[in-house]
Amino acid sequence: MEVETLPLAGALILTPRVFADERGSFLELFSLDRYRECGIGDSFVQDNSSLSRRNVLRGLHGDARMAKLVSVLRGSVYDVIVDVRTTSPTYGQWHGITLTAAAARQIYVPRGFLHGFLTLEDGTVFWYKQSAAYDPECEVGVAWDDADLGIEWPLGKEAAILSPRDAANPPLRSLRDRNKLAPP
Repeated sequence: MEVETLPLAGALILTPRVFADERGSFLELFSLDRYRECGIGDSFVQDNSSLSRRNVLRGLHGDARMAKLVSVLRGSVYDVIVDVRTTSPTYGQWHGITLTAAAARQIYVPRGFLHGFLTLEDGTVFWYKQSAAYDPECEVGVAWDDADLGIEWPLGKEAAILSPRDAANPPLRSLRDRNKLAPP
């Protein structure tokens, strides 16, 4: 597996080895030992998957208790992480990358980050592991189009398709409970 560091400390891009032949391909999505060798010591407790049509934007969501390992199983997304660790020198900075099923890359999202993605194709299947069970009381939502963050989503002239909850998320600076952003 190839491991690359991202400009936001602790975040990684992982590229598992894909074995391909005339029958198709095989790859290992997760192996506790292999990921520990890469420095990922989280105990993942929940796997999730979403199916989305083109231009669905999910996020930005965060939970200070939770690290994630994300990947695309079908289609493609523009994936964004935002460092919201209040003591981090890169607080409020974001990084975006296109993930495709064909490339099989994964992003490790450490605790203390927001995460969101925009689907680039119909029928995109997004998969992620979480190091904590979902708890709506612990989740924080931030506006996907927060002008202070300045995320450059590849939408062109098209509109993002959002859930009502994501459409109502506030900007980062308006969050009152900063403790929900800080990892335990």
